[in-house]
Amino acid sequence: MTTNPLPLSRRRLLQGSAALAAGAAGTTALASCGTVGAPAGATEIDYWLWDANQLPAYSAAIDMFMAENPDVYVRITQLGWDDYWTKLTASFVAGAGPDAFADHLARFPEFVKLGVISPLEGLGELDALPADHFKQGLQELWTGQDGKRYGVPKDYDTIAVLYDKALLEEEGLSEDDLASLDWNPEDGGSFERMLAHLTIDENGVRGDEDGFDPKRVARYGLGADAGIDYVGQTTWSAFAFSTGWTFTDAETWGTSFNYDDERFAATIDWYFGLVDKGFFPPFGMFGDSSPVQTQVQTGRAALGMAGSWMISTWANLEGLELGIAPLPTGPVGTPMSMFNGLGDSISAQSENKDEAARLIGFLASDAAQQAIGERAPFFPATDVGTEAAVAAYADRGLDVTPFTDRVDAGETGLYPLVENSAAIASIMQAAFDQCWMRQIDGADFASYNERVNALFR
Repeated sequence: MTTNPLPLSRRRLLQGSAALAAGAAGTTALASCGTVGAPAGATEIDYWLWDANQLPAYSAAIDMFMAENPDVYVRITQLGWDDYWTKLTASFVAGAGPDAFADHLARFPEFVKLGVISPLEGLGELDALPADHFKQGLQELWTGQDGKRYGVPKDYDTIAVLYDKALLEEEGLSEDDLASLDWNPEDGGSFERMLAHLTIDENGVRGDEDGFDPKRVARYGLGADAGIDYVGQTTWSAFAFSTGWTFTDAETWGTSFNYDDERFAATIDWYFGLVDKGFFPPFGMFGDSSPVQTQVQTGRAALGMAGSWMISTWANLEGLELGIAPLPTGPVGTPMSMFNGLGDSISAQSENKDEAARLIGFLASDAAQQAIGERAPFFPATDVGTEAAVAAYADRGLDVTPFTDRVDAGETGLYPLVENSAAIASIMQAAFDQCWMRQIDGADFASYNERVNALFR
């Protein structure tokens, strides 16, 4: 492309985003896949994604697509998370974005606002993909405020409790013991009692025994990743959802957040209050060098909460026999997990939208979803793909249904689909960090909530 189709104001916004993202970017991991060279006369298109775990599955599916569509040649580019968004934003600024790319709900509203992704109506076979082709609610997540679709669901994720089966056996506990826990914000229910029992201080005293020292803990009942943010996808959100709380005033495209809700405050007070009790690591205890799966692997934590995109990472940990348990049942009477779904979007700048639409439509087909699911790095967006993934994991000795059961039973809360996500994250991060450091409590989030809601006025 020789010209930049974006208005100057949009270019400036994107350039600012690129500069911010560049500051956080790490080392780039770049991979281009496919057959050797494009066939003569074929239309060449670019497809980008960030997850290295997904690359083999999507490479196989795209090879299938090219075999059935010899007039289209697809170049696949995979980059690490930080570099992905930096380079994608920079490519939009330069008017040279990929034709199709893996999109995230945290970025999608801003891309729609800036006009850099294309609505999918009228693009060939995509019109023939009904919403019920996908797991319930996924297509709605990729529908804009204008009623147009901006992404084809590609996969979804939920949250569960992960642990080492050997540790559970040493503790004299069964998988059923973990599968039948309950939780409430008043006393933590049987889930907190389990955390207390699994926590051990440096003198070998358990968290439910007299003389336990919460300041000198050898093993925490529940591990924690380095950052806990305004979404709390793998941390506090499951507990908040299980009280009946919701992020905003609308299921999607809300304009008023509920961080001032009493149910949220009670949940946050309980969750970070585990630090005071010694059952949960203090702020900065482990940092980026020891993520939650490493804490469980090394015995520094007994349980960890993780997203389904991390199953393979956990399953490949040396010396850990992976067990997966459902989240505890909350006050609403069921477990509740955040439900997030990725999608494939098409760049508004693409000169090959029809070919890009053929590609992402094929990736949603039963044949592609079956092939992707069989490689099981995640849960594809359709029943066919999910069933293939569950079976593939079962062949490896893993029961992953604690993840999929939440979706099948409708026991989920949606990732907050809103505009201004970057500004919201910036405002709320200070609140979550301070609460984790035990400097503020749940009631103090109301003032931050006012600042967030002011973004929508």
